[in-house]
Amino acid sequence: MVLGGGTAGWMTASTLIKCFPHKKITLIESPNIATVGVGESTLQAIRGWQAMLGIQDKDFMAACDATYKLSIKFTDFYKKGEAFHYSFGDPYLQGNESAMNDWWFKKFLYPETPYSDFAVCNYPQMALVNENKCFFNLDNKIPFQFHKHTAFQFDATKFGLWLRDNICIPGGLRHIKEEIKTIEQDADGIKTLNGKHKADLFIDCSGFKSLLLGQTLKEPFINLEDTLPNNTAWCTRIPYKDKRKELVGYTNCTAVENGWIWNIPLWSRMGCGYVYSDKFISDDDALKEFQKHIGTKELDFKKIKFRIGIHKRLWVKNVCAIGLAGGFIEPLESNGLFSVHEFLHQLVRTLQRPKVSQWDKDVFTSMCKKAYDTFYEFVAMHYALSHRQDTPYWQSNFNRRWSEELLNLLPSSYLNMSVTPLSGIHCIAAGMHWSPIDIPSLVKTNVAPNMNHWKKLWKSTADRLDKRKDEWKKAVKDAPIMYDFLKKHYY
Repeated sequence: MVLGGGTAGWMTASTLIKCFPHKKITLIESPNIATVGVGESTLQAIRGWQAMLGIQDKDFMAACDATYKLSIKFTDFYKKGEAFHYSFGDPYLQGNESAMNDWWFKKFLYPETPYSDFAVCNYPQMALVNENKCFFNLDNKIPFQFHKHTAFQFDATKFGLWLRDNICIPGGLRHIKEEIKTIEQDADGIKTLNGKHKADLFIDCSGFKSLLLGQTLKEPFINLEDTLPNNTAWCTRIPYKDKRKELVGYTNCTAVENGWIWNIPLWSRMGCGYVYSDKFISDDDALKEFQKHIGTKELDFKKIKFRIGIHKRLWVKNVCAIGLAGGFIEPLESNGLFSVHEFLHQLVRTLQRPKVSQWDKDVFTSMCKKAYDTFYEFVAMHYALSHRQDTPYWQSNFNRRWSEELLNLLPSSYLNMSVTPLSGIHCIAAGMHWSPIDIPSLVKTNVAPNMNHWKKLWKSTADRLDKRKDEWKKAVKDAPIMYDFLKKHYY
């Protein structure tokens, strides 16, 4: 039994229906509780979950106001006036595992090279992003796999309803709309909901309330606001003024006085939100700040409070938590839905077993928390490497003592002249001016006080990077702009 009908609830129910068609699946939701519904941006990892369920892009995109997302742009995060991209997909390495750091040799030789050039030289799809174009790349004009290296921007509420109507209900799901007034317990965990609804396994998708895992079973919550203080967001929807220009293939995140603002272009409108910490600014002042940045007060604004952290265990007795009921980081890097489909993968793996033991439950928690911790540290890195000090919010961030776990992720050791499983850290480190190698270390390591030899090698590296960057740009010159591509294939 899945408790909760938000995006996490319907993703959970859809996954169970598809992976376990012979099990009895029930979803119960209150008819009076609105879902959070602002998780409008995803990462390319959702492609794996999509493949698990056999969902094709054409099946849902038009129904969910969806567009494609090829990267995330970070504006003013390192300092005001600079921007860089975290481009999805695989970097182009040409068989050389150290090639992710070749760009830094170009930077040493030509110091005026902007840091935004890192992604352009290493990720072929940046040729599309920079020209606001898109294509399926069926003839392999650039080394880019469309159905692996893209993600989605969509209306999360519409996506949940699409899953309900096209997978869950046709798949035999029992759907109950009923207010949960009582929760009965026994030695095994949850006995019944409202004294009548029974299940072998209850999956808590009740959002930040965590009605079953947190409120009922009292599982301790590990609060992480000391590291990531943002805990509130103002959200709105902005109409297009020039749709052909504003509908781009990326989410833009702009650092501002007390947090950051997201801008997510969907097909019919843009989703926009201001993520901030109420420790540094009041909700009313944050709204005024947000309205000033977007240039209007004449919109509907919605405030969302969220908690940063994760429960100590995610599967306790007969309750398993998925989505916000289990944990949340903050909206940066679109991690809300990421944790949903990654936790669901572990749930499906666990339920392959004919019986679920305590060992299985603990392994589920361990694997989910490992994914959570990796992403939490990745998000924290966006703040740890920033050098902004223009407000008390950013001064506090600049002077914060970071955890030992985060310090162990120092890019100088984490990059270590190789590609990591989370290669986005390369883009973030470069955008934040953090190099995995430096000239003094090269001299020390190679005992080479004369740099002429190195500069000859760097020039050949720089020439190679610039040549392929130009080739990728030329290869996409005839591709349609994002608006025309979406209109032709989906709208």
